[in-house]
Amino acid sequence: MSSILRIALEGAFTNFKRIFFAADRVTDMDMRNQIATLSVKVDDRVDEKACIGCAGCANVCPTGAVEMKELASPVKITDDWVKTEVPEINLEKCVVCYYCHDFCPVFSLYGEKGTIHPSNVGDQEVDIASALEQPFKISDDKLKFIAQYLSDKTVLKNQEDGD
Repeated sequence: MSSILRIALEGAFTNFKRIFFAADRVTDMDMRNQIATLSVKVDDRVDEKACIGCAGCANVCPTGAVEMKELASPVKITDDWVKTEVPEINLEKCVVCYYCHDFCPVFSLYGEKGTIHPSNVGDQEVDIASALEQPFKISDDKLKFIAQYLSDKTVLKNQEDGD
């Protein structure tokens, strides 16, 4: 009986400290104020400058959490490539599988930081135009595989179905 009373008193004291002294809280006062005023600033999940707008991340997303949004004005990356849209992650649909990040051609082909990430892309300086100008070797079968992802949203479904 004394151990149950001790556990109850320790729990009450711990809760008292949490409620009245903000002990053991993870969020700081600034974050709590943002939450209370509905002004939480979400970290960037897409580096729009480095993104080439290929929509591969949107095509590979199994939950449809990545949607492409139109840019106000097109951005010319190279003579042959004009970016007209960039990805946006719907956090309510995202299951943080990292398919979008892992598939990003800027990440997988050019060895640069991924332009999309479910958590945060962080600060990065990527000159994608110069990366696109550099020649790189890629096998025909890998190129066909990537082209299929960039053009066909059913690739993942077909893989799951065994096709």
